[in-house]
Amino acid sequence: MDPNEQPPLATPDAPDKETMEQIRRRRMEKLGGPATSASTATSTSTSPKPEASAASTSNPPSGTTTPKPSQQERPPPPANNRPKINISAAPQQIKPAGSSSNDSRKRPATGIDSASATPPPRKQTPLKEESIQDYTDRILSTIFRVTLDPSRTTDAYGHKLARLPNLSEELSEEGAPLNLSLDRLEEAIVEAATATSPDRPLFDYLLACWKRVTRTIKSLRGASPQKESVLKEAKRLCFSNCIFALTMPELFSREPNLQHDTLVPYLLRDVDNEAGLCMDFFTEALARLDDDDSIAPLFTKAMVDISNKLATMTMNDDYKPYVNALLAYTRFPALLTALAQHPCFQMAQSAPGIEKNTILGPFFRISPLQPEVTTVYFTGPRTMDKGHIQTSQNALQMTLGAHQNDLKTIINAFIRAGPQTRNRVLDWFAYVMNVNHKRRALQVDPKEVSSDAFMMNVTVILDCLCEPFMDSTFSKLDRIDVNYFRRNPRVDIKEETKLNADQSSSDAFYANKLEGESNFITEIFFLTLAAHHYGSEATNAKMKTLDKDIKYYEKNLALIEAERPKFANNPAQLQLLETTLKRHVTVLEKAMSLRYAIEGVLLEQKMQSRSLQFMRYVTVWLLRVASQSEYTPDKDLRLPLPDKQPDAFSCLPEYALQDIVDNFKFVFRYIPQIILSAVGDEMVALCVTFLESSEYIKNPYLKSSLVSLLFHGTWPTYHLKKGVLGDIMTNTKFANDYLLHAVMKFYIECESTGASSQFYDKFNIRYEIFQVIKCVWVNDVYKKQLTDQSESNRDFFVRFVNLLMNDATYVLDEGLGKFPKIHELQTSLLNPNLPQQEREKLDEELRTAEGQATSFMQLVNETVGMMKLFTTTLSGSFTMPEIVQRLAGMLDYNLDILTGPKSRTLKVANPEKYHFSPKTLLPEIIDIYLNLGSSPAFVEAVAADGRSYKPETMASAAYILRSKNLKDPTQLAAWDALCKKIEEAKLLFDQAELDYDDAPPEFEDPIMGDLMKDPVILPSKHVVDRSTINQHLLSDPKDPFTRQPMTIDDVVPDDDLRERIMKWKEERRAEARGKLAEAMDTSE
Repeated sequence: MDPNEQPPLATPDAPDKETMEQIRRRRMEKLGGPATSASTATSTSTSPKPEASAASTSNPPSGTTTPKPSQQERPPPPANNRPKINISAAPQQIKPAGSSSNDSRKRPATGIDSASATPPPRKQTPLKEESIQDYTDRILSTIFRVTLDPSRTTDAYGHKLARLPNLSEELSEEGAPLNLSLDRLEEAIVEAATATSPDRPLFDYLLACWKRVTRTIKSLRGASPQKESVLKEAKRLCFSNCIFALTMPELFSREPNLQHDTLVPYLLRDVDNEAGLCMDFFTEALARLDDDDSIAPLFTKAMVDISNKLATMTMNDDYKPYVNALLAYTRFPALLTALAQHPCFQMAQSAPGIEKNTILGPFFRISPLQPEVTTVYFTGPRTMDKGHIQTSQNALQMTLGAHQNDLKTIINAFIRAGPQTRNRVLDWFAYVMNVNHKRRALQVDPKEVSSDAFMMNVTVILDCLCEPFMDSTFSKLDRIDVNYFRRNPRVDIKEETKLNADQSSSDAFYANKLEGESNFITEIFFLTLAAHHYGSEATNAKMKTLDKDIKYYEKNLALIEAERPKFANNPAQLQLLETTLKRHVTVLEKAMSLRYAIEGVLLEQKMQSRSLQFMRYVTVWLLRVASQSEYTPDKDLRLPLPDKQPDAFSCLPEYALQDIVDNFKFVFRYIPQIILSAVGDEMVALCVTFLESSEYIKNPYLKSSLVSLLFHGTWPTYHLKKGVLGDIMTNTKFANDYLLHAVMKFYIECESTGASSQFYDKFNIRYEIFQVIKCVWVNDVYKKQLTDQSESNRDFFVRFVNLLMNDATYVLDEGLGKFPKIHELQTSLLNPNLPQQEREKLDEELRTAEGQATSFMQLVNETVGMMKLFTTTLSGSFTMPEIVQRLAGMLDYNLDILTGPKSRTLKVANPEKYHFSPKTLLPEIIDIYLNLGSSPAFVEAVAADGRSYKPETMASAAYILRSKNLKDPTQLAAWDALCKKIEEAKLLFDQAELDYDDAPPEFEDPIMGDLMKDPVILPSKHVVDRSTINQHLLSDPKDPFTRQPMTIDDVVPDDDLRERIMKWKEERRAEARGKLAEAMDTSE
């Protein structure tokens, strides 16, 4: 039975002397001292001792007075009929009656006060000095709770003592006093431990002894060196036996027991817990680490076992003791070093296996994103209101934040434990990245990748490791080695899409290895970049997928519920429906709980602030690499970038840029408040640079996302009416110099992205470009730039305006063209006698038409608004020969739609629902007319528009403007004057224009059907008018007949055909003049 609790009534058989001698030799080998016989004189030690211990077993030298014990150390008077060496006090002497201030529990084991309720004065109670032999017996008896005196059953504190009969008998046979001494302490410990119940771990008894001896040492005040020597030796032997109890239980006549021979239960208790490992135990273990090779494996195995147990737990369980156990290790680098060398620290595992089968994996796995945990935080998510969801997310964030702080402490300790340990940790992080590439696949199989819970924790901790070098001046940016991927990198990017290199090019580049090792900052930088790609950004993508899944599940639930009335009289079918319904509800609620949990994790502001700071560093670093300069936000960056792209940039993984864009777009949308202090000029510089030098990036979607980033930056945020980036784009020199040209260039480029959806993608991109231009247009610098572009770069500007007109023509036609259909459907649905099936069909058609109309009308409003903006500034540039005819035709056609007979079909219920406001759209089109009305070329082009121009349409527009007060009198007068000018031009045109309807087919343009004026031969040998191919090439740089690339320089003038056409026209004019003369003669 444990001596800490109760002495045994019948002592178990102890090993005989021969066995004890064998045990002693083995123990001495472990302790490092000579193995001597137990049958020698009592002064012979059974274990090695410090030099001072020899003095502790003899009387004080002559001429030396033993120091007088302090009041706490004074021994009690010896009891009657008790051997001199026994200094134990009777139980009733422990605590004087009625004296709470002398509570024996507050006293050390070296002495007690008298039993008197009122202690006599000190001078009346002279104390007898305690010999070192008596002290040794008393203190060892108190520490180890054992005795050799059969009459002594308790120590000075009333704790029961276990008698050691075998050692007592041995001492009696030797004629030695029955007191404990350092010489025989080893045997005493063995016998006491052996007597412990086999149902109890040996370590329970020995750990309690250890704590008593360490407390006794700490409580010493002015003790003699002899006493200190006794306690130190007792401490040394106690610790040694603690280790023996765990590593060699057979020394205590026990069989190995996995449940008992481990530190795990003691590590899981708090260090302040009486039954847990204290810091003194750790310190002593570390001090002996070099001398005892069993200690490090003992602690390492315990932590491996703790990790394995934690792998079966979630945040719902009591996981904190397991984390605290590893936190205790972090105070001792040697333990972490040993742990990092264990095979389980990093072993070949699948992506999901890393979480459970590596030592650190289970600690990073704990998270509120674990499926079992999400349903606890968000119970009944279908009925939770926003306030309840927010409260749960706040609680989730606090819990996760505390756990991530622990993980940060743990990883920092590993990193600082030494180069070898640091490299092992970096290897583990890299392995996590390299086996999780499938997390960015279009279809992710959870069985093949690590969980979001695990990967989010990894990302956050790597962000934390970057904090020390992410200063506001970017002073350590030059420590990041661009040649990292050529120096035996930990992160594998072989299969990743590169920024602007194909697989063979990047393989060839990275095959040329460089010597040397990458520094720690570089390693962490690229690990963190990968972690964002495979971790937080993959989790963000999952949230979008969950949104779609939830809508799908809700739709299915509604369909199942709709079937219920059909089975009202069929109990069996109704039961089946209920079962199906319940299953669908469970799936839906799990998805909703997970979605809310992911949102809660991603919306944590401190985490996202660190992430943004890291992305700023990546941004500036990328601009440095691409520009081959020492760029920082306070330095100039010249555009365009060099024609020769650095291979180091081209071969970088595409996610280096994608992560930046995705991270900032998420923050702009959900938590813009944290971005106010986290974004500088570098964000605008990044977008403008790679839009201007768009050839540096291969992926068109990635380039378009830069426009989206600028667009998101214009959203009003708190006191910033222009958004976070609006003022930077409007007022900074870099933006003033390059922004407008960059977005206009991409406006042209996005016409053809190579994707199957490019036709519709371009409208979304151009919509965002319009918003950016509108944001900065208040600065006259941009107006001047547009004017300069139209003069100095005519071809560029003409292409831009031509595409703008193409868009306006298409979206106006599509947008306004949906309203007759909507009008018809809305009218049909008013019929109360419409069959239900037919009504459902019409409802579906109406929803489709309404969605299309809404999208197109948003584009209509922005495109027309942009044309008004530009024509106000550059009226002359929009009347160039290549443009003016098409522009006039587009305006005339849509004016006729809005004000002519067809306008009746545009009347729909709730037009504002579709962003359709005729009272806004018509005045803007009129403004474009007025902006261009001073140009004779525009007036003639309108008059020559035989398809859509009608004087009555112009008059109808004037009537609407007046009756609805849509324009002021000055503008109405200008409109009337313009209408008159156009009518006069129409008369002149009609008089001069002859009827060429009977022209030979070879004289007509095969595309437009008009009589050619300047025929040219295309590379495909087809003949068209020069103006026709000019307009075509503005939109599509390919031969319209063969779709082969071409330019206007590839055409050849067909001079012979032109002369024939001119001759034929002259003949027709001569005929007309002759007929006119005959008519005049006849009239006379």
